[in-house]
Amino acid sequence: MSVAVRRAHALSPRLSRLTILDRYVLHELVGPFVFGLSAFTLILIATQLLAIAKFVTDEHAPLLVAIEYFLWGLPQVLIYVIPMALLLGVLLTMQRLSGDSEITAMKAGGISLLRIVASLIVVGIVGSFVSLILQELVVPIATDQAAYLREVVIKHISINSNLTVVTTLPGGGKQLTVAAAIEPATQALLNVTVIQYDRRQRPQEIVFSKRAIYDPPTWRFTDATTYHFAEDGSTFSSIDPQLRIDVGESPDQFARRAAQDNPEEMSRAEIRNVMASGRLSPAQLRTYAATYQAKLARPFAALVFVLIAIPFGLRPVRGGGASLGFGIAVAVVFVYYVISTIFLSIGGMSLALAPIAAWIPNLLFLAIGGYLLRRAAR
Repeated sequence: MSVAVRRAHALSPRLSRLTILDRYVLHELVGPFVFGLSAFTLILIATQLLAIAKFVTDEHAPLLVAIEYFLWGLPQVLIYVIPMALLLGVLLTMQRLSGDSEITAMKAGGISLLRIVASLIVVGIVGSFVSLILQELVVPIATDQAAYLREVVIKHISINSNLTVVTTLPGGGKQLTVAAAIEPATQALLNVTVIQYDRRQRPQEIVFSKRAIYDPPTWRFTDATTYHFAEDGSTFSSIDPQLRIDVGESPDQFARRAAQDNPEEMSRAEIRNVMASGRLSPAQLRTYAATYQAKLARPFAALVFVLIAIPFGLRPVRGGGASLGFGIAVAVVFVYYVISTIFLSIGGMSLALAPIAAWIPNLLFLAIGGYLLRRAAR
């Protein structure tokens, strides 16, 4: 007890020493967080490891390509692992500090519980925004690459379905791009048609080409025939050996969307573009809207889990240690994601319900965590 008392007295309320408190608590968090990050990552990638083995044995994919496919899938896993690791890390940290009576000693030194855990709450906020950035900026790119490797390089599939893209043009018009297939070896679009409409949905140009090759950021259409529609109703055509058009998507985006078209693998910006394209049925539109809202709420599970873990970690523990903490963490994660899945389905029933249903799991767990934390602070 004497060691904890000395630590508590060393952490006086003055500003310079409060920084020492934060550093001490965060130092205690590092080990359990890394343990949780490793443990949950291994659990979630187990099925991917089996998929890699299947690609190598059944599809005769090169080992390096299979490993690359696996690595591109890791960012998607990290979105879920970071909140889980924070939950377990904060839980084990608070168990350690509470079990060694350091929390009691700090309180005796005049430091409130909320001040003790302030750095952990900040870590939860940072973890939420890190997850959000990964989801919006990194995961779509990684998913595109993984889908292309899986469908074209490994399975050697010439994608020939759902190759339709609608983009918005300056002035309120739209551009519709339709292709018959993607050539696996060159990623070229085959038998492509591009129709440009004005804001009154009247066709302005129609482009036909047997082949379009991606030359970032545009596509290069070879031997393209373009039909122009004038305001007076007249039509004239032109042939261009090398016509460049921005169709709005890259080859890997075509491959991924044609292979699955799963909103869970898109960023919120991509989901918004698909919703605005007008190509979704009412049922699909509701599903996309629910996922769009859920993708904003889901990363903040990191903050919610931290607030839940703090009061749970303060409870007296008799044996079990890390294994008990891991069990509690798994139970909390399971309940949270079951509730999230239920409300995702509810949000998919109505466009008006989507934003409300997406945030209810966070608000529910936030209320529970806040209540337990306030109770523990007393």
